[in-house]
Amino acid sequence: MSGSPKYTSVRVGAVYAQREAAERRRREAERRAREQRRAAERVRLAQEAAARRDRARAEAARREAELTARRTAEQSARLARTQAERSRADERALVEVRELIAEAQRSGARADIGSLERQLAGLRERAARGEPLGDAVEELRGRAVGLRTAAAGNRTDDRAAVLAGLERRFTATGPDGAALDADGHRSCTELLGRLRAATGPEAQVRFEALLGTVEHALTRHAATVAEAVRDAEQQALAEAARQARAEQERAAAEAAERERAEALEAALAEAAERLDVVRPAAAGVVDTAGGLGDPGLADEIEGALRAVTEALTARSAAGALTAVAELEGKLPDAEARLDELELAYDRRRDLVAALRDAMTDEGFAFEGGEDERGSFRLHFVRPTGATYETTVASEADGTPVLVYHVEGEPDVTLSAPQDEPVCDTTEALLERVHEALGGDDGFVPGELTWDGKPPGRRAKPLPRETSWRWTQP
Repeated sequence: MSGSPKYTSVRVGAVYAQREAAERRRREAERRAREQRRAAERVRLAQEAAARRDRARAEAARREAELTARRTAEQSARLARTQAERSRADERALVEVRELIAEAQRSGARADIGSLERQLAGLRERAARGEPLGDAVEELRGRAVGLRTAAAGNRTDDRAAVLAGLERRFTATGPDGAALDADGHRSCTELLGRLRAATGPEAQVRFEALLGTVEHALTRHAATVAEAVRDAEQQALAEAARQARAEQERAAAEAAERERAEALEAALAEAAERLDVVRPAAAGVVDTAGGLGDPGLADEIEGALRAVTEALTARSAAGALTAVAELEGKLPDAEARLDELELAYDRRRDLVAALRDAMTDEGFAFEGGEDERGSFRLHFVRPTGATYETTVASEADGTPVLVYHVEGEPDVTLSAPQDEPVCDTTEALLERVHEALGGDDGFVPGELTWDGKPPGRRAKPLPRETSWRWTQP
């Protein structure tokens, strides 16, 4: 038994194994119950998230309906104002046409007066229904002017009355005539001034010559103004439609942005709530795994926790949901691994207690020990001064292992001749200690071995009645 460490693996006894199996089943049932509770909580959170999304969609639909109603009302108001302006323009035109028909009748016209009046009545009915009259007024105006001119012939003795009628026609184009047809308004103003100057007794011929030109200019001006009014109406309607589309697009963009923001907040809230469900268990794994000798498990779960919190801090909803799902998926296996680590820890702890009792029963003095994160180190001293440093560890599958470092025993040499028995006394002593570790109700160590031990050789067991006595050297 050279100065190298002495070691043996330890199996648990049948009764101890039964108790441990029962404890393992109990822990497994607890894990299943915890996971079922977490799964139910995830379902509840998912349902709440879906309800929040439904409420958000309903609120967005309500806002959209309100906005649509407001846009419709505004568009209807704009259309009503435009129609009112058009109706007023048509009414002014109809008043002018009625005056023209009356003038034609006063000029002596008889033929076609009835037709003109029926057509005028029809146009007034259409205007009353809010229908656009378009070019129909201008067509009727042209017929009335032509009829009045034909009926008047050369009877323009009452030039002042004729001039007054023409000026009423000019005024009938409304206050917007100058703005809508500046050239025509200016030409009509000039021609009416010239016609006004020709109302004297000596200017009969000049008045007659100008009259047709003024009639034509006023007709053209009225038609131009009416067309401009219609164009303005169309432009107003087109602008209203453009504004409505722009408003609709802006509202749709705002609604989409609001929906994205609400969806983001809902997803972040769901991820945060799911993290709150598993955080205590995950933190427990991190806090415990390293102390039980599995720092890799602690690092894995801690990294998964960090991934969720970093995604939440960065407000990455997709990242947070993915990370929390990965953490949820890792946690059951991590808890199962942690339970095995705790069972292995309890196994080592029980072995430590049994070993301490067995060695003190054999006369060793226990001088304390250390928990070394996955193993225990114990210190014993024989009355002769020999020291036994014993490490209680576990293999990868949880099997306990005892490792001894012995100093001060006379049969422990640094090297030994080939096949020369050495350490018989020390080996026998430790074998006797191992026999006292509980058997079926505790632990059953295997053969004690060390580097350089002759193959197939085992120390002869000490009789049970052997009494160990030491004296100080």
